[in-house]
Amino acid sequence: MDRFLEYLSHHPWLTTGTAVVAALLVVYELRTRAESRLSVSPQDLIRLMGQGALLLDLRPAEQYRLGHVAGARQMDGAQILKAADTLKKYKEKPVIVYDDTGSLTGAAVRQLNAQGFTQAVALRGGLAAWRADHQPLVR
Repeated sequence: MDRFLEYLSHHPWLTTGTAVVAALLVVYELRTRAESRLSVSPQDLIRLMGQGALLLDLRPAEQYRLGHVAGARQMDGAQILKAADTLKKYKEKPVIVYDDTGSLTGAAVRQLNAQGFTQAVALRGGLAAWRADHQPLVR
């Protein structure tokens, strides 16, 4: 143990760098686990659709008209802010949000959770993941 402490005292930059990298790995791992709890895969989405989940498409109306997941409702950011009023009956049911790549869905899920939606999650990878899984779109 004495030699280890001596080594640490002789190499402060290496010790500090190792500690920083270890801390970053822990933060990354915790963040990845938190995100996976708040998102579902395309296969999970299909299962939840069978249970009556509400799907919210966050893309602009023009993109929505070009193709969307069957049963999805198009909503923009302003409508998400007022979702507690318009979607009251879904507060205790699964609500899945998606966009093209999943980049906007995290904020939408947090907003829905803040409004009392207990089962709001995002489609992991967005519509791109849905297409990559060879799932159909409707117009």
